[in-house]
Amino acid sequence: MSVAALDLDLEVFQGPFDLLLTLVLREEVDLLEVELADVVLAYIDHLEAVGELDLEAATEFLVLIAALLELKSRLMLPREDEEGLELEPGEAAEELLARMLEYRRYKQAAGFLIERLAAEDGHRYRSAPLPPELRRVSYDAAEASYDPAKLAKAIGGLLRVPPKLDLGHVARPRVSIEQRLAHMRGLLSRVGTFSFDDAVKGADRVTEAVTLFALLELYKAGEADWEQSESFGPITIKAGRA
Repeated sequence: MSVAALDLDLEVFQGPFDLLLTLVLREEVDLLEVELADVVLAYIDHLEAVGELDLEAATEFLVLIAALLELKSRLMLPREDEEGLELEPGEAAEELLARMLEYRRYKQAAGFLIERLAAEDGHRYRSAPLPPELRRVSYDAAEASYDPAKLAKAIGGLLRVPPKLDLGHVARPRVSIEQRLAHMRGLLSRVGTFSFDDAVKGADRVTEAVTLFALLELYKAGEADWEQSESFGPITIKAGRA
């Protein structure tokens, strides 16, 4: 059952939901006398009776009940505050009616697109050629590429495994943690206190990472300690208590 056909039995109205909306927007039923909570309870009872939730119908109901709540809130404002409203209650009713009609149009358009997409499932192609300003080659040359022999040759080339990439010319930085331990111990013995930036000055990122591991080893052994006054701030390294 559609949400619009939801049967209501209220104190001031008895009939389908869509008729209530029509009478409210025509001001033939005073919205202030309509208990919207009873409308919500009636819809919940309908869901319990059906035993399943239709997401599209639930979305439509939320849109409609939200529109009525907004309109009713405008009508319940004190009269002295009506001058501060952007719209009068009558204009608000027209705006909300237009909003609901727009929601219905978008819903119908979405359904139409879903049907078209399902009907054309498996068929995605461009029937018209590219505009001349977008072509990088002539139309005749592009058309010749659809020759079955050329297409098979191109696909065969894609299936071939390419040769292994030779990275022999790329220099890989090599540094050991023992080298960085010796470097750090040398700085501790010579200057006593220094910054981590000084310890890795001019080094690459791999060396910086290995230097950090070396610092942790020195701290673990009690040979070094460090201070950092703020997050991501400079690190000061000094001799430990060992």
